[in-house]
Amino acid sequence: MKHQGIAEALRDAIAEEMERDETVFCIGEDIAVPGGWGGAFTVTLGLENKFPDRMIDTPIAELGFFGVAVGAAMMGMRPIADVQYGDFLFLASDQIINNASKMRYMSGGACKVPMVMRAPVGATGRGSQHAQSMERYFTGVPGLKVVAVSNAYDAKGILKAAVRDDNPVMIFEHKLLYGSKGARREPGAVDAGSEIPDEDYTVPLDKACLHREGADVTLLGWLLMHHLNMQAADVLAAEGISAEVIDVRSLSPVDYVTIGESIKKTGRVVIVEEGPKTGGVCAEIAAGIMEHCSEYLQAPVIRIASPDVPVPFTPVLENAYRPDVVRIVAGARQAMQ
Repeated sequence: MKHQGIAEALRDAIAEEMERDETVFCIGEDIAVPGGWGGAFTVTLGLENKFPDRMIDTPIAELGFFGVAVGAAMMGMRPIADVQYGDFLFLASDQIINNASKMRYMSGGACKVPMVMRAPVGATGRGSQHAQSMERYFTGVPGLKVVAVSNAYDAKGILKAAVRDDNPVMIFEHKLLYGSKGARREPGAVDAGSEIPDEDYTVPLDKACLHREGADVTLLGWLLMHHLNMQAADVLAAEGISAEVIDVRSLSPVDYVTIGESIKKTGRVVIVEEGPKTGGVCAEIAAGIMEHCSEYLQAPVIRIASPDVPVPFTPVLENAYRPDVVRIVAGARQAMQ
């Protein structure tokens, strides 16, 4: 057992899967530069020394190297494609949406695309083109599994499960949760470290996770918002409101069984998302709750999200833009009325 941050846990997961299966390789920008950072957030640091032939640096050409990854997956390899910032997934979208996600369906199951895509997201002082929460753009793509990791234990287990899955899997990671050190340490970072078992393990790609039990209101979130929900639950507890906190984790498919069991107990739910409110993942989950367990609701579903504007650059505006504990607590109080 050892304590690790998300970046370290992901690095170990990649190394262990590459040792386990020689068809696994990594492809992306600056992931294997000798003496470099190991990608934008240190996840692949040093792996080029252990696997010099399977750590492939690429030009800044997302459409191109995602195409390489899709083709390699179709031919029996298991690529892990890495973008420096989630925003750059737009440039690779044709390969992701028109090829990776559709090939198994179009071939009647004869063709598999066992491909993993890793993408850092979230507002961290980098401006509108390096700060978006990209989940909304991919959760509605049939054939694509979408997950978001909020702690190191899940990060390692989910990446391992994704590598072994025969379908394309997109993993979102938040820049403020990596636990990167030195030159890549992020101002305002949140501790998402975990105790990591020495033995091999995986985490299901289709399950939410209950992190805190409560009786009055259910708080749903993922990535950084899950950690803010946990902080909000402490504030609410001091006011006599018992909040149950669930890390949604699997964004496509959504685990309405776990969510529904919680709503049966609390009758109230607040969904928190870093991305803009209109057309967001919150909206889809709220609709799903109404379809699956509306009879248990004692109050309308509350959505807490960012405003429908691009992510601002200045830290003052960025902090005002993104949901915080104050807004989450206010949402829970509203649900209790």
